[in-house]
Amino acid sequence: MASKEPESHTGAGGEPHQTAKSAEGRLTTNQGVPVSDDQNTLTVGPRGPQLLEDHLLREKITHFDHERIPERVVHARGYGAHGYFQCYESHAELTKAAFLQDPSVKTPVFARFSTVAGSKGSPDTARDVRGFAVKFYTSQGNYDLVGNNIPVFFIQDAIKFPDLIHAVKPAPDRDFPQAQSAHDTFWDFVSLIPESMHMLMWVMSDRAIPRSLRMMEGFGIHTFRFINEEGEVTLVKFHWRPKLGTFSLVWDEAVVISGADPDFHRRDMWNAIEAGDYPEWELCVQAFTEEEAAKFDFDVLDPTKLIPEELVPLRPLGKMVLDRNVDNFFAETEQVAFCPSHVVPGIDFSNDPLLQGRLFSYLDTQLSRLGSPNFHQIPINQPKCPIANFQRDGHMQTFVPNGRVANEPNTLDNGAPRECPETGFASAPVPEAGDKMRTRPESFRDHYTQARMFYKSMLEVEQEHIAGGLAFELGKCKELKVRRRMLGHLKLIDEDLAENVATKLGMVGQADKIEPAAKVRDAKPSAPLSQYRVAPESIAGKKIAILTTEGVDAKLLKELREAVEAEEATVAVIAPAAGPFKDSSGQEVTPDDFLDGAPSALFDAVIVAPTDDADALLGKQAAAADWLRMANSHLKAIGYTAAAQPLLEAAGVDAEAKGVVAVDDGFEKFIGWAKQHRVWERA
Repeated sequence: MASKEPESHTGAGGEPHQTAKSAEGRLTTNQGVPVSDDQNTLTVGPRGPQLLEDHLLREKITHFDHERIPERVVHARGYGAHGYFQCYESHAELTKAAFLQDPSVKTPVFARFSTVAGSKGSPDTARDVRGFAVKFYTSQGNYDLVGNNIPVFFIQDAIKFPDLIHAVKPAPDRDFPQAQSAHDTFWDFVSLIPESMHMLMWVMSDRAIPRSLRMMEGFGIHTFRFINEEGEVTLVKFHWRPKLGTFSLVWDEAVVISGADPDFHRRDMWNAIEAGDYPEWELCVQAFTEEEAAKFDFDVLDPTKLIPEELVPLRPLGKMVLDRNVDNFFAETEQVAFCPSHVVPGIDFSNDPLLQGRLFSYLDTQLSRLGSPNFHQIPINQPKCPIANFQRDGHMQTFVPNGRVANEPNTLDNGAPRECPETGFASAPVPEAGDKMRTRPESFRDHYTQARMFYKSMLEVEQEHIAGGLAFELGKCKELKVRRRMLGHLKLIDEDLAENVATKLGMVGQADKIEPAAKVRDAKPSAPLSQYRVAPESIAGKKIAILTTEGVDAKLLKELREAVEAEEATVAVIAPAAGPFKDSSGQEVTPDDFLDGAPSALFDAVIVAPTDDADALLGKQAAAADWLRMANSHLKAIGYTAAAQPLLEAAGVDAEAKGVVAVDDGFEKFIGWAKQHRVWERA
């Protein structure tokens, strides 16, 4: 699709965004004073000392000195976009939340995706959990659905969250490794808390290295409550399903991309939106009653557990479409403040102990990062509905409340806002009773059954990737006692998995004996847990690279673009050098990238189509052979023209192998293979 023309629009608070042209072309200070000279400091004579009275310098330097706010302790590396949510139909029988009632209403949203462990400067493709947070600007106020791309978590109780993050972050004495869990402190910690075993299976799987933010599922993790107008309560778990399907990188590919393009995910998101290929997700819930929950063989308040879709199917509620990139990364993506405590009438919390802790932690974090209880006044955080209360003053107050009264109740304000029992937020009237204590429920004690279910649900290639991930990470641990302890946990999940990892580590027979707190039960596989059992056969949203040279067949290039764009994917032309060249018709072609700057790991499938006289040049370049060899090792569909045969031989690629197809007579077979995402038969 063609790129969009930039549009003018207003910010989250309804006020126009400030731009450099907002003062009729004049450069001004932050107070609106026109600047006569922005090139030189005020001094005594041309070579004299600077004057303290230079308020222009002081304002500019002071602002620069304070441009950076404290980055998030977790989820520091994030990327966001604007869009809308639209429900499919009224869900009044489930909830009175206004944004889930009228299918003609588009509720504005802002979504932010992030890694968890790394700093702002870490690479996009690190093996990590991904945050998936959405702010709904509803007619009843802001609702924040703050989740991850994995439906469970490492810990059951929020009191352990600082320990978890301290364990996974760089060691305090040496400040490394960055954005990695492959070190002793992390694995020592999780090996001592068996509740993490289910989450570890997810993080060691390909789910932790998504192909694209657009091809990533999202989950609310916790159990929440829906409340309808009659006061009836339904328990729910939230799911986001990407329209493009859920796809991942393989580990070696992720490593290559981290070096070649550390901004791989954010660049992919930005380019897709700019091209009009708007990312889309379907919001679903698993809805069930308290009575149904009581019959499950796990506790729905335990955040290390999921509900298999075979047990409670997904119910689609509506779709989210992201259709506008931010105007300013700092003002929007960096300053957006998500809090799970931001809910609207019709949505309420459960007693999940991790959720309960998050209700405090996120608000406390925003106060620390953004420096004021008035962070809601920052445009990206402002509700789009009216705000009316008696809160006043505070650091960075930008509103100007009027009147002499700042308290309620009173009889002096002549009709100022009052509480509304009929439409206001009300918690579900759930009875609570018991002794004050610090303990875990007995129903939280099974730490292995669902980990086993997840592993058994994987295809063989996915299981091998989990074993490879575990062996790589544990191999980075210098403490053998940590490896032995983890091998003991793995034996309780699956004997073959433990044996595979132990073999890779050279530690067969060295697993510690772990006594589980509860009997480990067998579990039936759940097909939706595997990305590849349910993956759509499609190349929509993906990128196909063609490696070619001067004089490329213009007809072939045109037909390739048409065939790929018909499948809602894009073509990238890669050439030996970055400069423009001419195709066979004499038309100038500007390559999208050049051979040394764009390894094949950046693309989903590749075609090699040099001209006859350029093939020898390509064949002599080690980079060209490596480019093709890497695509082959990453199990990508490979197309080639007759002139590329010598290059295939140089790269050791079998022209008769699965997924390696000639394209001189058309691209149908090649696209058919590319739709499978990877050619697993070639593994």
